[in-house]
Amino acid sequence: MERKNTGKKYNEDFKKTVVDLYHSGTSVKELSNEYGVSEVTIYKWIKEFTPIGTGEESLTPKELAAIQKENLRLKQEIEILKKGYGHIREKVNDTELTDFIDEHKKQYPVQMMCDVLAVPRSTYYHSLHKTESNCERENQELTKKIIQIHQESKERYGAPKIHQTLLKGGYSVSLKRVQRLMTKAEIRSITKKKYRPHSSREKVLERKNLLERDFSTTTINEKWVADITYIHTLRDGWCYLASVMDLHSKKIVGYSFSRSMTTDLVMKALGNAYSIQKPAKGLLLHTDLGSQYTSSVFTEYIQSHGIIQSFSQKGCPYDNACIESFHAILKKEEVNHAQYLDYHSAKLAMFQFIEGWYNRKRIHSSLGYQTPQSIEDQIKQSA
Repeated sequence: MERKNTGKKYNEDFKKTVVDLYHSGTSVKELSNEYGVSEVTIYKWIKEFTPIGTGEESLTPKELAAIQKENLRLKQEIEILKKGYGHIREKVNDTELTDFIDEHKKQYPVQMMCDVLAVPRSTYYHSLHKTESNCERENQELTKKIIQIHQESKERYGAPKIHQTLLKGGYSVSLKRVQRLMTKAEIRSITKKKYRPHSSREKVLERKNLLERDFSTTTINEKWVADITYIHTLRDGWCYLASVMDLHSKKIVGYSFSRSMTTDLVMKALGNAYSIQKPAKGLLLHTDLGSQYTSSVFTEYIQSHGIIQSFSQKGCPYDNACIESFHAILKKEEVNHAQYLDYHSAKLAMFQFIEGWYNRKRIHSSLGYQTPQSIEDQIKQSA
């Protein structure tokens, strides 16, 4: 589990989006785990951005405190009952308990009953399959873990990433074995490619390419790349996501989502990245030759922040490959599997994918199977 960044700054869009997710049904605990923000901070944001007295289901701080008090009381009651059960556990044999678990497994999860009744899960499963081999039991346990990892990734991980996750979790297993078990359980990655429209033939002026496909870095905030991609919604039509990536950590350090593809869109994405990362002067920003990035307004903006601008060569897809790769991942792992009703639902989905999945949980082979956020955290801690 990644450590929550207590000293990190968040822009207002980030805070409001977290509050929107809370009101859409996501718990504070889930939001805290998903985005690396402490529960105390999230409650502070909820109080700050939630109008008092609007809506039938709105809660006052007093009502919230009462609910928390009741939850604590229920938790204490459960603990008391479990401690009381401990005194009579030795009077009940394992066979009676495993029979009870088997009888009620359709009503309650087996794992929960085993925990409550202090029966090792292995004892219960052994009582059902006394003749199965050690290899079969190991395969069953591995398959359960594979399914868990696959589901936690929202079915985005294939065998290589599941294999690396298992190794990090202490499992000694080969990639071929993981592939074999996944095939047997009919588990596969949902990622799929979609048709990509051809680029425009509009004439553009060549500009200096200072990056020259040199993606090497020594630390964060040395080289950033930026680009725009299209997201379709049923009610509001095409919307646009502008993203900024740090080439060292592969983290999306800034982004903006809008109904229109304007210079303001890319300036806001860069502004969000700059306000949070606070790079030193001399940062290199590489983009394509899109009119948003070549406009005089954008040029003046980055120059005022001490940023050096670099541009892809006309018709060359390799100069901006890293940020285009991120947008391809976004499409294959999220957008191609969803239909967004409107701008607001698409914006929430982009937030959840970038902040909750890509930056903080998605492991990258190019990063030694670490996450972008963990790379950045390691650098900040060693500074």
